[in-house]
Amino acid sequence: MAAARRLKRVVASQPGFLKLKSTSDSADSVSSRRKRVNKNKKKSWNKHSDINDVEDFLEDVRHQERTTGGLLSEKPDDSLFFLDVGQPKKPEQKEEAVEGKKRKGKTSRPLRIDLILQHDSLIPPPKDVLAYQQPNAKKLRRIAQKAEQLAAKGVVPRRRKQLPSRRPADRKAKKSVTEANNNPDREYYDIWGQESKDSADPWYLQQTGKKLVNRPEKLNEKPSVLPAVEVIAPGGSYNPDFFSHQALLREAHEVEVKKQKEEDKIERQVMVNKDDTATEETILREQVEGLVEEENEEEMAPNEEEEDVAVGGIALAEKKTERQRKREKADKIKEQQRLADRQRIDQHQQLFQLRSIKASIKQQEQGTKEKQKVRKAKQEAQKSQPRRLGKLKFQPQDLEVQLSDELAGSLRQLKPEGSVLKDRFKSLQKRNLIEPRERAKFKRRHKVKYVEKRAFREIT
Repeated sequence: MAAARRLKRVVASQPGFLKLKSTSDSADSVSSRRKRVNKNKKKSWNKHSDINDVEDFLEDVRHQERTTGGLLSEKPDDSLFFLDVGQPKKPEQKEEAVEGKKRKGKTSRPLRIDLILQHDSLIPPPKDVLAYQQPNAKKLRRIAQKAEQLAAKGVVPRRRKQLPSRRPADRKAKKSVTEANNNPDREYYDIWGQESKDSADPWYLQQTGKKLVNRPEKLNEKPSVLPAVEVIAPGGSYNPDFFSHQALLREAHEVEVKKQKEEDKIERQVMVNKDDTATEETILREQVEGLVEEENEEEMAPNEEEEDVAVGGIALAEKKTERQRKREKADKIKEQQRLADRQRIDQHQQLFQLRSIKASIKQQEQGTKEKQKVRKAKQEAQKSQPRRLGKLKFQPQDLEVQLSDELAGSLRQLKPEGSVLKDRFKSLQKRNLIEPRERAKFKRRHKVKYVEKRAFREIT
């Protein structure tokens, strides 16, 4: 309490401080009797200390800063006072008619909504610290210091060495003058187009990262040549032709036969042969095997001759004489000469086989072309087939076929078949837009606990 009152006296004693707000409760606070409280603890300081006078002083300072831009005591006299010399004379208005003015003698004033939205505080906004920060400033400063050190040593950086090897820009070319918008001969430029109008140096665009990456041609191709909606065969109509309906039934029959063959194949592979079943005799034989010694077991006696051969000493290779070496060298030279003569004769004989060689080359080229055609046809056929995009293989949808006795004569009697959602889902898989999937199996973590309620027991 004493500290707050002392601060108030110090503030009030400052020369040149002007109060804008008057406090009416100052006399009441002085006349009121002082309460006796214990202030030997810090908790009592905040509870019983009166700091209203300090807050009023600070609020008065803030009010002066907002309205006048600073304290009134620090303002010069010219900004606070002015000399009243009477009403100024209005200049003579010219009688010249000005186009575009609706009312004479009245200046345009801002709207009231604009005046409300204007900033009325004279305190400048605080500086944005983040605006003065530079990203990687420490790294850039270190790079600049290193460049200065290298320049002092006379070392030229690699980037500066590559500048002379760059393609020189055409400095003689004049700057392109912007043409008028109403010029009929002006080049048409689509601002929404994909191609960018690059007029700068390509090396500069590449180094600055402004050059667009060329779009791969494969991204422009569709993943499948199949149409989004496939039209069903003529036999699938509600009132089809007899032959078209029979063709559709034959196709569905072949699909079912193929499925049946696959199931039969799996059953044959899993089937157990009756001859391989275990009997009492085979079980007994397996249990006794290895316990009974065979009577016809013969003892293997080591062969003495083989031991003598194994124990024998290693024969040393005899050293060749000079005569043998010369003979081997002469035979080797003679063999090389014979092979060279044979090769020369074969090449000479090939001159007389030009026809057969041309025929064989022509036959090889024909075979190569046929293989290319087959390979190309196979690639074209694979474009309409679903690819393997995931771990599951694409399973085609079952054909929606009605038997002859199920055909309806009109659309009102037609029975709906299939699902539009499933058909679209299979179409997306067939066109390689999504991978084949299976329905997620629900696996219960905890067992279901059944509880018999009291009401149920009362009924039973």
